[in-house]
Amino acid sequence: MKTLLEFEKPIAELEDKLIEMRKLALENNVDVTAAVASLTDKILELKKETFSNLTRWQRVQLSRHPDRPYTFDYIEHLCEEFIEIHGDRNVGDDKAMVGGFGTIDGEMSVMFIGQQKGRNTKERQFRNFGMPNPEGYRKALRLMKMAEKFNKPIVCLIDTPGAFPGLEAEERGQGEAIARNIRDMFMLKVPVICVIIGEGASGGALGIAVGDRVLMMENTWYSVISPESCSSILWRSWNYKEQAAEALKLTANDMLANKLIDGIIPEPLGGAHLHPEEAAATLKEVLKKELAVLSALDPATRISQRIDKFGAMGEVIE
Repeated sequence: MKTLLEFEKPIAELEDKLIEMRKLALENNVDVTAAVASLTDKILELKKETFSNLTRWQRVQLSRHPDRPYTFDYIEHLCEEFIEIHGDRNVGDDKAMVGGFGTIDGEMSVMFIGQQKGRNTKERQFRNFGMPNPEGYRKALRLMKMAEKFNKPIVCLIDTPGAFPGLEAEERGQGEAIARNIRDMFMLKVPVICVIIGEGASGGALGIAVGDRVLMMENTWYSVISPESCSSILWRSWNYKEQAAEALKLTANDMLANKLIDGIIPEPLGGAHLHPEEAAATLKEVLKKELAVLSALDPATRISQRIDKFGAMGEVIE
């Protein structure tokens, strides 16, 4: 049984009605071609109207949809071969941060790095709900350095509610690990593309989000804080999360308008969770196009442009 968000229910009701109509027509041998065509058009029109007028909070809900593709789902569709690499060579193997070499179209070898969530309670606990510990960020940096050594491009797929906020994570240097990643990613000599595929929360996202291109899937969000946490700070309650989402301006359109990202990757109508293969195919074409452009530049130019891009995002006034 698929999970439905509140704004998806009217569409689902019409789709159920369409299925029932076809079933009854088949059982009673009745021609309902015209009625089916009319209802199909009505469903399509309602879908377009609904998804072209989503609020920021509804975009956040879509980004968290339990059926939405995660990092491994995209890798499966993008790569013919994928070899996962484990461990930070220091503490352990953080299951919330995954990565390895993958082959696109049988010829392009790419280092994929991303956060991985789980589909059920057991998987979510195993993946720590997609919230990496310091060793996760150190593993990510180790893989980036490995990609640089073998002159392979890097693709980071970002989907996290934030870095793990536990005491043990702070004791092992959570802030230092993220800061080191941000610093070192600026100087990587190979092309780096970062894509927000779900949630992009705070330093947990930024720890693998410094790249030559930073892109967002259409129904994702990217912010220094989640709407719920913002609401709890400002209003001492999570009940104002919708207002917080509006104030944060955290959607892909907002980020592009503020020149904080380089582009938006369109999703199938209704969201990536309805047609994951189509969403992955679109992502694949964008990655191939951007990697071709970036690979044509020399490392010094890429690094310079990367630094200038992020440097232009803010101003220091003394």
